[in-house]
Parts: sequence; structure tokens; C-alpha cells
Amino acid sequence: MALFVLLGSLARAAKEMAIAYRYGVSTEVDAYLFVFNLVGWPVGVWFSVLTVVLVPLAARIRQGASVEFPHFRSELLGLTLLLGLALALLGWLGLPLLLHSSWTGLPQTTLTIAINMVPTLTLLAPLGVIISLFSAWMLAAGRHANTLLESVPALTILVVLLAFPGGGVEPLIWGTLAGFVFHLVSLVVPLARQGEIEAPRFSRQSPQWAPFWQGFGIMLAGQALMSFTGIIDQFFAAHLGTGAIATLSYANRILLLLLGMGAMAASRATLPVFSRALAHGGEHVHRVATHWVRLLFALGVVTMLVSWWLAPWGVKLLFERGAFTSQDTIIVAEVLRYGLTQLPFYFATIVLVSLLSSQGRYRAIAVVAGSNLLVKLAAMAILTPALGINGIALSTSVMYATTLLLLSFSIRNTKK
Repeated sequence: MALFVLLGSLARAAKEMAIAYRYGVSTEVDAYLFVFNLVGWPVGVWFSVLTVVLVPLAARIRQGASVEFPHFRSELLGLTLLLGLALALLGWLGLPLLLHSSWTGLPQTTLTIAINMVPTLTLLAPLGVIISLFSAWMLAAGRHANTLLESVPALTILVVLLAFPGGGVEPLIWGTLAGFVFHLVSLVVPLARQGEIEAPRFSRQSPQWAPFWQGFGIMLAGQALMSFTGIIDQFFAAHLGTGAIATLSYANRILLLLLGMGAMAASRATLPVFSRALAHGGEHVHRVATHWVRLLFALGVVTMLVSWWLAPWGVKLLFERGAFTSQDTIIVAEVLRYGLTQLPFYFATIVLVSLLSSQGRYRAIAVVAGSNLLVKLAAMAILTPALGINGIALSTSVMYATTLLLLSFSIRNTKK
């Protein structure tokens, strides 16, 4: 799992290097990220909810009535296709209206580029929700190859940018769409060979829908609130001038490399383990979780200190070439250092969220997610006027520190 995460992270880093070389900190990157993040937000929510709800549910189904699983999968695929169609229509009709509104904060040049991207990037929504479903199926089956396959879009964008050096922002847009298509194909082939893709059914007759909806609704609200913080970040950054969204994104990309190495591996490894352990009793799950919380918090502190020292060198190594200048390196490295303070808190919360998810305590996760949004808004309102874009990065650390406290309190009360 850690090896797959590393390879995927390297692929995404290579893609970001190519984008930095080609476009630097520019209006094109601002526009692309603004639209891409808006389209990707509901897809990310869908995938997060499926992961924490479907994986434990699949473990329970296989433990009991495994013959029900194919029927449930076919109906879930039908629901996913309808969701993808609805998101495509909503994006195609709603995104231009949203972008034209004055409170987005985008300069006119960036706005024009963003509106031209909408018809193509909107297609990512239906592709993304289907990819999310198939990835969750593979994870539920204990096959972690989907983690490696997540690098397919990044590799596709990298190849397209290198193969088509001209054409403005078009190679980035079409490379992204092609990457999603190839990612979908890379998931369909192994699932089809295993006989784990059934024809979609547009009904709700499986008895497994009741436990699915029980966790899904609560987790949907929680994940939507939690992930909406990223959308808030880019709206705040848009008001700070041209290049602010791109600057924040470059810093976050390096952060994601660090977060992914520990957090993604821990989450995807612990959630199936917790789920299977609880299905068989799981008397020692809390002790194991506590051990991993302490270990990952310590790992986060060490990673933060080392990365703080290496930040300027890392940004220069990854991005400083072509359109990405030395001045851009200084600015991005400073933002990165403020963002690094979230690492210990984020690493530790991953284990606690996995534990609560495996226990089916989705309401507690949703309550914490709602609290996170309020903490994030309050922190940004205070820190952004004082620190600018650095305040946006630091507000995330404040949010995750609060998350760790709330999750620890919730689990401690359960043990009592």
C-alpha cells in the first residue's frame, strides 16, 4: 500500500512539475483550478462517502448474505449513472452563472478563460462518480491496486503536456479529460475480468439499501461540509489577486505528497482491518487505534520539522523552471511552511476517522465535520487579513487541531 501511494504521489508530482514549467503562476492555472475544483468537489464527496460506508458494509455482507452483493452492486451502479448525469447537467447550466457572479472574486481575464473551460471540464463529473464507485469496489474487495491506478490521470496530463508544447491551455484541459477516461478503463478491465461488474439496475430492491442509506445520508452531510473548506480556500484566494489560487495550489500539491505517504496508506490499510475486526468482536481495536494515533502524530511532527527546513529547496527542485520563477519559489515556499503545521494533527485524525467509520458512527463524524467548517471560517476571517495567503494555509492547521480534539473526545466517551 505504501509503495502504491509513493508511486502515485510521484506521478502527481511529475504532472505538477510539467504544469509549473508550462504555465507558472498564471491566470490560466487560476482559471483551470477554480473550475476543476468546483467540478471535482461533489465527486470527491461521493468517493469519500462511498469509501467509509461501502467498505464496512461490504465486509458485513460477505460475512452474512454474500449472495446479495451482486444485486446490490448493480443497483448502486444504476444510481451512480443517474448521479453522474445530474451533475453534468448541473455543471453545464450552473457553473457559468456562478462564475459570472461578482462574489467569486476572479479578475476578468481569469473569468473569461474559466468560462471557456466549463463545457469540457463538466464532463469530469459523470466520469468521476463512476470512477469513484469502481475504486470503492476494489478497495472493499481488499485489492489496493486502485491506489496505484489513481495516478493514471496525472500521467496522462504529463504525457499530453509534453507531447503538445503549443496550444495555450487546451492541452491541459483535454489531457485532464483523457486522463479520467483512461482511469475509468483501467478500473473496468480488472473488475470485468473478476466478474464484479453487473449490468446497471435502476431499482432499489436490495435489502442492503437500508444499512447503506443509514450511514450514507449522515456521511454525505459530514463530507460535504468537511471538503467544502477547499472551495472556501480558493474563493478567499481569488480575492487576493492573480496567481493566488495557483500559489496556494502549488504549496498544497507538495503537502499532498507528504499527507499521502502516511495518511492515505494508514486510512486504506486500517479501515478494512478495523471493519473485519469489529465484525468478529474487536475487543482490542481501541488499543490498536490509540497506538497508531500516537505513532502518526509523532511521525507528523518529525515530517513537519524536516519539511520546514527543506521547503525552499523542495519547491525549487520541483517547480522552478520555465515559467515558474525564483520569486514564485520564495512565495510558494513560505505558504508551504505555514501549511506544514497541519501534518501532526491530520495524520492522527485519519486513524480516528477510520475507527469511527468502521463502528458505523457516522453521526459523530458529521458533527465534527460541521464544527470544522465553522472553525475554518472563523480562523480564515482572523488570519487572512493579517497574513494574506499564508493565513489561508494556517487556518487549515487550526481546523485539524480542533478535529483531533473533538474526535478524541468522542471516542473517549464511547469507551466509557
